[in-house]
Amino acid sequence: MVEAVACKFTVQGNGPALVLIHGIGASRQTWSALLPVLTPHFTVVTYDLRGHGTSPRSNSGEFKSFGLDELVADLAALLDQLEIEQTHVAGHSLGGMIGPAYARAYPTRVLSLGLLSTAAFRTEDDSDKVWGVVKAMENRGIENVLPTLTDRWFTDSFIENQPEIVEQRLRQVIATDPDVFMTVFRIYAGTEMKSWLSEVKTPALVLTGENDGGCNPRLNQQISDALPKARLVILPRYKHSLLLEAGEAVAKELLAFIHELGINHENYTD
Repeated sequence: MVEAVACKFTVQGNGPALVLIHGIGASRQTWSALLPVLTPHFTVVTYDLRGHGTSPRSNSGEFKSFGLDELVADLAALLDQLEIEQTHVAGHSLGGMIGPAYARAYPTRVLSLGLLSTAAFRTEDDSDKVWGVVKAMENRGIENVLPTLTDRWFTDSFIENQPEIVEQRLRQVIATDPDVFMTVFRIYAGTEMKSWLSEVKTPALVLTGENDGGCNPRLNQQISDALPKARLVILPRYKHSLLLEAGEAVAKELLAFIHELGINHENYTD
């Protein structure tokens, strides 16, 4: 039986519900740049994945191995706790896998999806590269692979002009329990959505950066093509850390996409 963990969360704003799911070694704070755009229109729920931020690793506090099913169960438990029957859901990176997996399991509860800088349809070479990062961390330690992650996540200009934000993100990785960090990285590396994405009928915004190496436009085009109702957006120049480098732009794309769906939210709000 899949055991859900009681994750820590924050609720802000007014309007229909929008749940935001962060990625590997991050926390709910990673959405900060998007909130000024989103909270006037939505009741925004952000939460820390199990073992991230202030959420426990398990209900007992001890580390227990987990997979994508457990992360979906955590989200389901959170929405039940908040008594949210239907919601928009957007996730970044690993969060962009949790969101559609939740929508597949609970199709009537998701009004729209945002798949932000995520991956599917990886070739053998794509898979070898991401597993190569996992092996490097296993062999050399997480901290010693941070330069590789920095290059994959941020543009050169952002590294030069916003070094404090880059450093804060790297410290966040180091502060994450290594068992948790490696577990979620393996989930991200090992999850392949191509066999079931076509089952997800929820309207979806598929968005990535032009220069995101691991979640590149080629893969996101295939994700968009596989989803029955999807729009693909490629943000020029950016790499993987879109939420930190281009949070306002990402939020505006989400807002425009949801508004253009023309959903009558009267039945979904108090």
